[in-house]
Amino acid sequence: MPDPTDDSTTQVAQFERSLDELEQLVARMEHGDLSLDESLHSFERGIALYRSCQGALEQAELRVQQLLDPEAIGSARPFDPETP
Repeated sequence: MPDPTDDSTTQVAQFERSLDELEQLVARMEHGDLSLDESLHSFERGIALYRSCQGALEQAELRVQQLLDPEAIGSARPFDPETP
């Protein structure tokens, strides 16, 4: 039987790698030494990394909701930071 903590550890490690790569991309783009083509490629990669990180955060938030109230799994909804 697979160990669920192995999957969680892998997801956390992937999230951290994606976030680190995103931070490095932003720093390079802010430095201003990239060509237009390199900037566009970096922007596209950054958007993909952002979406990946956002998805991982949403999944973590849902998991926390499930852990706090396992009876209300059906009422779990995606986290929206704009909603008070």
